[in-house]
Amino acid sequence: MTAGHGDDHLAVGGPARHIPVLLAEVLKALHPQPDDVIVDGTFGAGGYTKAILATGASVVAIDRDPDAISAGRELEAQSNGKLRLVQAPFSSLDEHVELVDGVVLDIGVSSMQLDQAQRGFSFRADGPLDMRMAQAGASAADVVNRFKAGDLARIFGFLGEERHAGRIARMIESRRERRPFERTLDLADAIETHIGRAPKDKIHPATRVFQALRIYVNDELGELARALFAAERALKPGGRLVVVTFHSLEDRIVKRFITDRSSSPSRSRYMPELETIATTFDKAGGAVGPSDAEMAINPRSRSAKLRAAVRTTAAPRAEDFSIFGLPKLPDVSQSGER
Repeated sequence: MTAGHGDDHLAVGGPARHIPVLLAEVLKALHPQPDDVIVDGTFGAGGYTKAILATGASVVAIDRDPDAISAGRELEAQSNGKLRLVQAPFSSLDEHVELVDGVVLDIGVSSMQLDQAQRGFSFRADGPLDMRMAQAGASAADVVNRFKAGDLARIFGFLGEERHAGRIARMIESRRERRPFERTLDLADAIETHIGRAPKDKIHPATRVFQALRIYVNDELGELARALFAAERALKPGGRLVVVTFHSLEDRIVKRFITDRSSSPSRSRYMPELETIATTFDKAGGAVGPSDAEMAINPRSRSAKLRAAVRTTAAPRAEDFSIFGLPKLPDVSQSGER
């Protein structure tokens, strides 16, 4: 996937052709061999999958977006049985494979999704306020029009790191009483009008709100955490986990997971001796970022960070850390999906 988050204006508003981020670094960390089976948990436009197939390895590619799966059918047909596409959330990857040699996850929104106005991820062009990767369930419009201002402020502040989260949430609550938000440009323009935009501002005032809504609607941080546990269950001893993130919250989850799984808890010399907890991963170096050359070619890569680990022989441990607490998505079962 080609993705971007944070302060980059291209993360929400600008077009870009598909360029796999940190591709050389991903292949180095995965080290795929001709007889390997690799899970590409975030198929997107197939950038990583194509490169892995070129090494002779087989790929099980997963994506919850039906458009991505449909677009990848030709590649699947041309792969001579080396590629199997699965429409599913990547958090369920262990349900679709036996033990595998590698798992790669690129945590971000696809350029295909950003560039299709009808998907509602971007305010570069007007479209429905949707943002659902799986094209099912509650949409961004459901959240914006039905959540209390306090809950919206928590979403904007935590997931978007928006400093005007409270002001924007109160504006939305007041405005929607007269007319609900249904279009991307309507929301973006309302935020810009309310907050204002100084000439020196590098990003649109709505960028972080759109980012927060997208992450929340798709439960991206929860999906990431569950996918890490699924990868732990799916990888064979010596199997490699490679994760590319674009946002500090995502990277924090990956870093914490790998650290938690690769080291036993520290013990105080004043406390009784406790049973040592077996590790399930070995760290494979530290975080890796894009080169200056890659950032020049693909500005969306500038916030990318790769972390990798190698599976040990220990049995998977319990899913024992939580990520965050935010309000539940509204129930749209009675009103129908947008």
